[in-house]
Amino acid sequence: MNEIKIGIVDDDALFLSLLAAFISSHRSIKVIATANNGNDMFRFLNSAEVLPEILMVDLKMQQMDGIEVTKYLQAHFPDIRIIVVSSHYQNAFLGFMLKTGVSAFIPKGVSPEDLIDIIKTVHAKGFYFMEEQIGTIREQLNGKSPRPVFEQDKLLSDKEVDVLRLIAMQKTAKEIADILFITQRTVEGRKNSMFAKTGAKNIAGLVIYAIQNNVIHVKDLPLIAS
Repeated sequence: MNEIKIGIVDDDALFLSLLAAFISSHRSIKVIATANNGNDMFRFLNSAEVLPEILMVDLKMQQMDGIEVTKYLQAHFPDIRIIVVSSHYQNAFLGFMLKTGVSAFIPKGVSPEDLIDIIKTVHAKGFYFMEEQIGTIREQLNGKSPRPVFEQDKLLSDKEVDVLRLIAMQKTAKEIADILFITQRTVEGRKNSMFAKTGAKNIAGLVIYAIQNNVIHVKDLPLIAS
């Protein structure tokens, strides 16, 4: 099994060191880069031969905060998935963070074991929502009336909607392919088409789109946290 490659950005040197050591103690995950600020991480990314698949970023940092780091990554390294881990976590920030392009937004108080599960889930499925975040997502992202279903149907094909529903149920590309009797390449093609049509920046964005447009309902989402 290939190791999940991780980068970490946090201006708390002690926390950064302890987190990197803890994560690296797991065989399936490897920390390949750490930095105390966004600019140092960007210098690494711009010259690295091997990029991290996931970047863990603090929200409140000197020089450049986690939102600015996320926006830079979306523009220059869109394939890197972002987990924002913050001692300043508030549910009120959740909708904004997801729209910005993060794959998960979690408090620093999360248990070490849960953190490993979160990393693995984001790597495999592209997003992670804690169970208690689901209600907040609905409140923040359904504040405006959703686009009528018939308009949404014109935007996405029935086959794309089938894939979208399964993505929201946390199915991997392989699982979706098996369920729908199509190839993984076809799944990826439909995902890319939905990115283009909806303007979503990542898998989490597609799930938010599905909730907003009644493709799926919050009550139908699986319990994300184990």
